[in-house]
Amino acid sequence: MARYVFITGGVVSSLGKGLASAALGALLQARGYSVRLRKLDPYLNVDPGTMSPFEHGEVFVTDDGAETDLDLGHYERFTGVAARQSDSISSGRVYSTVLEKERRGDYLGKTIQVIPHVTNEIKDFLAIGDDEVDFMLCEIGGTVGDIEGLPFFEAIRQFSQDRPRGECIFMHLTLLPFIKASGELKTKPTQHSVKELRSIGIAPDVLVCRSEMPIPEKERAKLALFCNVRPDSVIAAQDLASIYDAPLAYHNEGMDQAVLDAFGIKPAPKPKLDVWEDVSDRIHHPEGVVNVAIVGKYTQLEDAYKSIAEALTHGGMFNRVKVKAEWIDAEIFEKDDSDVAAYLEPFDAIIVPGGFGERGTEGKMKAAQFARERKVPYLGICLGMQMAVIEAARNLAHIKDAGSEEFDHEAGQKRFTPVVYHLKEWMEGNRTVQRAVSDDKGGTMRLGAYNATLKEGSRVAKIYGTTSISERHRHRYEVDTKYRDQLEKCGLIFSGMSPDGRLPEIVEFKDHPWYIGVQFHPELKSKPFEPHPLFRDFVRAALEQSRLV
Repeated sequence: MARYVFITGGVVSSLGKGLASAALGALLQARGYSVRLRKLDPYLNVDPGTMSPFEHGEVFVTDDGAETDLDLGHYERFTGVAARQSDSISSGRVYSTVLEKERRGDYLGKTIQVIPHVTNEIKDFLAIGDDEVDFMLCEIGGTVGDIEGLPFFEAIRQFSQDRPRGECIFMHLTLLPFIKASGELKTKPTQHSVKELRSIGIAPDVLVCRSEMPIPEKERAKLALFCNVRPDSVIAAQDLASIYDAPLAYHNEGMDQAVLDAFGIKPAPKPKLDVWEDVSDRIHHPEGVVNVAIVGKYTQLEDAYKSIAEALTHGGMFNRVKVKAEWIDAEIFEKDDSDVAAYLEPFDAIIVPGGFGERGTEGKMKAAQFARERKVPYLGICLGMQMAVIEAARNLAHIKDAGSEEFDHEAGQKRFTPVVYHLKEWMEGNRTVQRAVSDDKGGTMRLGAYNATLKEGSRVAKIYGTTSISERHRHRYEVDTKYRDQLEKCGLIFSGMSPDGRLPEIVEFKDHPWYIGVQFHPELKSKPFEPHPLFRDFVRAALEQSRLV
């Protein structure tokens, strides 16, 4: 059975619990252990799928089609372990399941209560697959003291009591604020946070303290004394130049050793950190710089495109260059006096990412047109591919009113020739999936991993080194193949298709240095030690473009 590490947070949110969890997972792997990471979110949404990116950042999609918190992206990037639907749960999903059981009569007329019914549901979730790995790392979203998080804290308290002694430990992440006037790091907020945690029956075994500077021995001893942890279990977590420094930084602080000590694992296997040493070397010693424009509609919050930013970093590391990404609001290009060239000429490459709805799409098409006409490397992802196809349909194939059924549906009237249409039926393995435009929004898309067949001799086949791939999807609309012949005569090649030949997966311009649109999300599978082939080659093309200027 797995040993469990429960990671909680206090004082303030956004301290980096997800990063600390991911780094710990990487360090345990470096010592030869197998790990799985999970996220328990207290919000009442069933999943983040219907949340605005401005609210919650990007939605991370797993191979098995779960829409999850972006922290699962960190988990995958640091450990290489593919996340699953069973690795993410929210209060909404828990309550939904409990109420469904109540309606079916599964509780045999019992009065349904938070304890034991909700907490039992959470504990059942925690136990899934605990015989598959050595360590299960479970991050609890939010901060201790949040009213919506109480069922989760109670559940992990019960879970630790249900298990044999020594199979569960608790790691608590807090903040040590620095007061400039007195020149001190203050420990009191952390003391109060631990007091709050202990009041609900949980005592931390490891204390991780975020700070702007090293923790003096005096403050470290004070934290150990008042928070009832060993001095060597007080781990400093200083601000880092790169998130990929975290495994080495946490190891140097003794986090992984403190966790193994808490479990009584002695002697602990020595870690092999050469992979992370190479990652750190590549990110801190680039041999050049490339500038990439990301023309999107959620640019006010960079977490909305978190995986794209990280995949670009990975591609840069592979090519030994630093990628400077600039976020540009697509709506800027829709103003009457906008000069697209003035905005985009300084860049070596352009990405148009995914999104939903019509807002900003005309600007995205102008960016795609600029990249096509100026021979600038272009990567269109999901909606970015659809905008590239519509732009080509309008300006090359002379389908003047080319557009998407998505925009007509949003406007409530027919305005376009639907080059992109709403997909109502598709194959998922051996079963047929059917959807209607009027269905609930949550989980009604083509979600998760689907296979694609690449055209022999195409650019993407050379990039992947194969003609058979699997990539993750998250979309409701598809490019219509009835316009394929017209578009291919104009040079836009359909170089990747679903295995049955019905659904376009990749398009590329044959007479362009690097112009590719993909219906899927390649960024979701990129890792620092294994960059995605498309981002790896996209950054290479950007580097070549920079040398032409």
